[in-house]
Amino acid sequence: MSKVFEVLKRLDDAKIHYFIGRYRPDTIDITATIVGERVEISVFDDDHIEISRFVGNEDVLGEEALDDILRRNG
Repeated sequence: MSKVFEVLKRLDDAKIHYFIGRYRPDTIDITATIVGERVEISVFDDDHIEISRFVGNEDVLGEEALDDILRRNG
């Protein structure tokens, strides 16, 4: 089984929601969402994997939060 399908099966078995994307020519990227965490999994064409974890709270914020994000990054 290819490494991509192995990772997807493991996420499916754990009932973890994910999106699949392709942003570079040598990877397939999987973004998984878990309560309080986002996990980015890059599976490379040579079958090695790199994982980035983004941990934070899940506070519900108002529209001013979007304004602040856009102001800081725009």
